[in-house]
Amino acid sequence: MRIRWRLRVWVVWLLVVSLWPALAATAAEYRPLPPAPRAGLTADWLIFDAPRNRLILYLPDYHTPTHAYYQWLSIRPGKPLRISFTAREKLSLFLDNRLVFSADTTAPYTIDLAALLPAGSSAGSHLLCVWQPDALPNLASFTNTAPVVKSPDASRLTPGPAGAQPRLRGHQGQNVFVGFLLLIGLCYGALRATYQPGFVRIYQVDGLWSKATAEQDFLVKPTLTWLNLALVLLFSLSFALLLVAIHTNVQSIVILRRLFDVAESAIVVRVLLYTALVAGFVLGKYLFLELMGYIFDVTELVTLQYREFIRTILSMGLFLPVVMLLYLGLNQRLPETVLWVSNGVVSLMLIGTVLRVGRTLHHKTSLLNLHLFSYLCATEVIPLIILLKLIVFTY
Repeated sequence: MRIRWRLRVWVVWLLVVSLWPALAATAAEYRPLPPAPRAGLTADWLIFDAPRNRLILYLPDYHTPTHAYYQWLSIRPGKPLRISFTAREKLSLFLDNRLVFSADTTAPYTIDLAALLPAGSSAGSHLLCVWQPDALPNLASFTNTAPVVKSPDASRLTPGPAGAQPRLRGHQGQNVFVGFLLLIGLCYGALRATYQPGFVRIYQVDGLWSKATAEQDFLVKPTLTWLNLALVLLFSLSFALLLVAIHTNVQSIVILRRLFDVAESAIVVRVLLYTALVAGFVLGKYLFLELMGYIFDVTELVTLQYREFIRTILSMGLFLPVVMLLYLGLNQRLPETVLWVSNGVVSLMLIGTVLRVGRTLHHKTSLLNLHLFSYLCATEVIPLIILLKLIVFTY
């Protein structure tokens, strides 16, 4: 018995010794590889996990938004690593926990991270931190920028040692915006020449706050005509130009970025995307009004309310191309003024639409009734607050 037991022990040891190289190779095969160094920015950001004292991957739908976001970047001194981003006032950038940039005004910027490293820094991984003290930084706007080839006259435009200068606002995509504005002007002219009676009935400014006959004619005409559909598309295109050119904070909305991940440089695609979203909102509001009218049992007011909504936004939409002209002409010198004018026009358009719709409904039936007032709040006031928050108050 003892001899058999000893033989079994020796057999087991021989098997272990013979199979040990294979087991070691298998363990080495499944050993996790170190992450590859990143030569530029990616869409993955890290946040600081205080309880475990380490950086973890930020998941927008899982983690609570914070004010500081990190990335490990591979930077070599002397080799440019340029990034572009849209910064709100007081946004700061840190490299290896050292402040290297702070935004004085809300503007797009382009900086070279390699130029911001201190003298004598070694090539390797460096920690980039984006910090916004009073708001959430616009992470979607951080993109890699191709190196700029200097022209013979570039010495006059070369930035200082900090390397962080605002980009010329209005330069990026300026030709695209001019082309879309020309298209809008030609379309308005063609529609005015083709459908002159209907065009004049909609854009009769003197009847906007009166009870003229032309106004009453529009409120009894069919809403979804070819003229109205074409004008809604032109209004949507004008509004989309403002969103892409001035109100760049819209692209930082998590839901919009998740559903439609469009690069910041794809200006034409973003304009067409926002045009489709605005047109879908305007046309889809009728279904929303039908649903709310059924819930509040006021379906007889839905058609009148929607026709007034269409007429008002189309009338006030004529001011949107004017704001784009101001953007193209004055944005390089007076960016804050252009932003205030744009916010004012958008606010006036949204608030004026609600007031005009409420006035028209009040002439039909008194809104002093708490039931009807609640209906107006649900269909007009609450959407107004949401739109003002997303488009105007974020800046």
